[in-house]
Amino acid sequence: MVSKHLKPLYQLVVNNFRIVVVAPVTAVVLLRNAAPLGPDELLSRLHGLRQVHVFLAVFLPFAIATLYLMRRPRSVYLVDYACCRPKSNCRVSIASFIESARLSPYIDDGTFHFMTRMLQRSGLGDQTYLHPSLHHIPPHCCLSESRDEAEQIIFATVDDLLAKTGISPAAIDILVTNCSGFTPTPSFTDIIVNKYKLRGDIRNVNMSGMGCSAGVISLDVARSLLQAAPRGAHALVVSMEVTSFIYYTGPDRTMLLPGALFRMGAAAVLLSTSRAKSRLRLTHIVRTLNAAKDRAYLCASLKEDEHGETGIYLSKDLVPVAGETLKANIAALGSVVLPPSEKLLFALSFIARKALGRRIKLYVPDFHMAFEHFCVHSGGRAVIDAVQTSLCLSDENVEPSRMTLHRFGNTSSSSLWYELAYIEAKGRMRKGDRVWMVGFGSGFKCNSAVWECIRSPSDVTTLGAPWADSIHQYPVKI
Repeated sequence: MVSKHLKPLYQLVVNNFRIVVVAPVTAVVLLRNAAPLGPDELLSRLHGLRQVHVFLAVFLPFAIATLYLMRRPRSVYLVDYACCRPKSNCRVSIASFIESARLSPYIDDGTFHFMTRMLQRSGLGDQTYLHPSLHHIPPHCCLSESRDEAEQIIFATVDDLLAKTGISPAAIDILVTNCSGFTPTPSFTDIIVNKYKLRGDIRNVNMSGMGCSAGVISLDVARSLLQAAPRGAHALVVSMEVTSFIYYTGPDRTMLLPGALFRMGAAAVLLSTSRAKSRLRLTHIVRTLNAAKDRAYLCASLKEDEHGETGIYLSKDLVPVAGETLKANIAALGSVVLPPSEKLLFALSFIARKALGRRIKLYVPDFHMAFEHFCVHSGGRAVIDAVQTSLCLSDENVEPSRMTLHRFGNTSSSSLWYELAYIEAKGRMRKGDRVWMVGFGSGFKCNSAVWECIRSPSDVTTLGAPWADSIHQYPVKI
């Protein structure tokens, strides 16, 4: 109880150290040195200063400040975003998914019961989406179906974004796309350029194989390109996953989980270096990659089973590896977003742990001091549970992640935007709020993006809002 009462005072002093301590001490020292001189002697000393000294005292700070502002990277802003809500004929319930698995010629009784238990504990609801090709028994997976799925989600999402922002396709200067499993030729950037007749000089990047954290990597790439482009340029980022291409139809249980969790989905994001009409400011991106360690490198991969069936393999090390990578990522992120009071407590506990041994518990920084909202990748219940426990987050903090998993499933790199849409649909976003997006991906990667709200959303039911037809039903108990 004492620590709870003293902590606000501690935070006030440490976080405002320069104002609370340094400024008064400096003022006292100056007054003590100036008091014996008297006003006449002070004026005579000021008159004795050379003009060059006065000029330098005024000009140098101004010149340094100007140089800093000129060399500082330009801020990047989110103009708006859109998330795909597939057509109703793509909707699949847990019961229908289980029934399809029961009738599959590739799955025996033991594997069927395993899948049933897995789905019942998955956290998914009955309104997620799969491409119609996966509704067949057995699933009809081929290149043409995968292309059709990709075009459905890309075009629907980009159409929504263009309608919301009113921007002309000709005004888009940069295009970045990401999809882990499906890499068609021509590429996704070519498909979008062809569909919307984008300019021939557009700078475009198509990324693949980056896993569910690729959305944040795409933001980083777009940010770098925008900061090198003329002021006011626009970048379109499209994140998606094509489930029909990576859907696994074999009996290997280590490869069945992704097929049970992954669902159709995509997000389109419009970024700019112009603050006008923008909603969020991108303040930080922190990326962590542990691919140098074999255990991390091999814990999630696309491979063939012993029967030649292709699917995503997840090892038993996935959750502990994700925890280790998350710790490395938040250590780097915490150094730039946490207030001094939290950094000091962590440093003191770290020193005490080194000096006194492992019986001293390492202090977990309070990330509520840095963020109002949390978008944790909805990769599955185990992932969300692990992040919630590690960061001491409340149920309300991870509500957007759990509800996104329930309503849309794991939509891979686009899931973070469905979670942001949930926060806004609930009317929780306010000007000045800070949002932490954290995604995990193969390799193994953990990537974070931090946003600051500079303009509250005016209408959460605008065209393309994925939660418009269901937000009144949430949250639900899982």
